[in-house]
This record gives sequence, C-alpha cells and structure tokens, in this order.
Amino acid sequence: MGVREQTITDDFAIYQGDCIEVMADMKDDTIDLSVYSPPFCGLYQYSSSERDLSNADSYEDFFEHYRYVVKHIHRLTKQGRCTAVHCMDTPSGNSGKDCLVDFPGDIIRLHQEEGFEYMARHCIWKEPLSVRNRTMQKTLAHKTVVDDSIYAGVASADYLLIFRKKGENLVPVTHTTGLKVYHGSREMPASHQEFKNYEGKQTGNRFSHWIWQQYASSFWDDVRIDEVLKYKEGRDEDDEKHVHPLQLDVINRIIELRSNPGEVVLTPFLGVGSEVYGAVTSGRKGIGIELKQSYYNQSVKNLRSAKKQSEENTLLDGLE
Repeated sequence: MGVREQTITDDFAIYQGDCIEVMADMKDDTIDLSVYSPPFCGLYQYSSSERDLSNADSYEDFFEHYRYVVKHIHRLTKQGRCTAVHCMDTPSGNSGKDCLVDFPGDIIRLHQEEGFEYMARHCIWKEPLSVRNRTMQKTLAHKTVVDDSIYAGVASADYLLIFRKKGENLVPVTHTTGLKVYHGSREMPASHQEFKNYEGKQTGNRFSHWIWQQYASSFWDDVRIDEVLKYKEGRDEDDEKHVHPLQLDVINRIIELRSNPGEVVLTPFLGVGSEVYGAVTSGRKGIGIELKQSYYNQSVKNLRSAKKQSEENTLLDGLE
C-alpha cells in the first residue's frame, strides 16, 4: 500500500497510508513523544478496510496486530521518553446485559512486554447522557433501571495511559519559569493569576503550582469535552455516528508535560489531525499517519490553521 498521499511542511508531516508500513521506514530513536487513540476493539468501526484495526475478527486478533504498532513505537521512541495512549473499558457487547472488558489493562500489559514502563493513568470524566446518545449503549438507558437495574451500566471514564521507554532520559523536559497556560475548564483563583509569567523562585509561583495540581491529579474532571477539532466533514457513509476526536485539553497537557518545544510528536492514528495540531500550536513538530482517506483530507484542512494559531500564541506570550 505504501504512502498514497502526504503533506509535508516545516512544522508537520502527515501521511495517508498504513501506519505499520509508514513507521517501518522511519529511523530508530527519532521520536520524543507519541500520543494517540488506538481503535477501540469492538466498540467503534472507522472504515471497511481490512487494514483497519477496528475491523479485527476478534479481541485476540486485534492485539496480535496492535502489538506491531507498539513494537514500532518502542523502536522509534528515544530512550527514557514517553508514549501516551488514550483508551477506555469496552463493553462485551450491546445486548443490554453486558459486562466490561479491561481494554486498558491489556494495553498496559502489552506495553510492559514490549519494553515500556507503566507510569501513570489519568481518568477523564464523561457525561453519561452524552455517552448514551453517542454509543446507544443499552445498559445506560433509563429503561434498564426501570426494568432491572442489576444490568445498569456506567459511562466509563476515558483513560490516558502514560508509558516510558526504559533507559535514562538524556534531554530533560524543563519548565524553568513554570507552567504558563492552563488547558481546562476550572477557574483559577484571582490571587494566583497575578503570578502568571512569574520568573522568581519557582517555589513561590502560585500560578504554575495551581496548574500542576490540576494536571497531577489522577482524575481529570476539568477537561472541556467539546474542545475538539472539526470532524463531521471527515465522516463517510460507513462511519458509526458516535465517532468523536480526542479533546485538545488532553493533548495539550501531555505534550506540554512530556516534551520540549521543537521536539517531535508522533501519532500513528492521525484521525482528523488533533495530536499534530496540538504539537504544532505548542511549538513542536508533528508526524501523523492516517489510513482513512476522508479523515486524512479533514486533517489537512484542520492543520492549515495550526501554524497561524501557533504564531498567535507566540505573539500573545510576548505581549503578556
């Protein structure tokens, strides 16, 4: 299959093709951070392509093929650096009497087998009614509570799993004047806001301390759920209606915490371009790979505005 299309600029390179084949041509130890959502086996179907992991014949078949993705990411990642995987518990079916599958746990074990250390798990809150409307999960219907609540389900949290490749990190990710931008919905106390851009002793930087307290939490209930890139134009007739991109707050947090400006961020499942957009607007370089043509086309449109947004962010930083 190879690369069908590509868009390469000074700030990003995105490819339309199979991520395994594209990553196979990339050099070892060249990626500073990777961030992505793998296809959620058995929950979402993104295309009819036999190369699409969401079309695996079984749960076991999915992980057999997903292992190749993790192997390549491990090979490409610099020692001591991180990969972040967005996932969730998945339902065993949609009969109305289903159990949950520990998809995150199996992802953790796979990464440990392939040479990564398990570092952290952030839980991202989701509103139950919106999950029900998007997935049509029968166990979330109010009717289930009325008929027999023993089968009532839960709007499972999203998880952001953080792994680190074994070895010493040779280039520290530093924030010498603290964290400067908060990506989230919570309002910072006014007494802390006056410390923005504080360059004194960082033990007294209340602005940065407050942001770090939000980010260091294992439970992120301040992520703006609808803060996502445009995606509806990227859907095809065979898409399921509940496809939804990863929130930019999640992407921006992990990029800021786990990489330096100017470094390279990879996503093997580009979708509509969210992770690469986050990389570019944060002053990093982005590499993305997308199998589905319509998603790739939408990512090109979305990324056209990324450089402009990055320049605006830089200008605002200079004025403050």
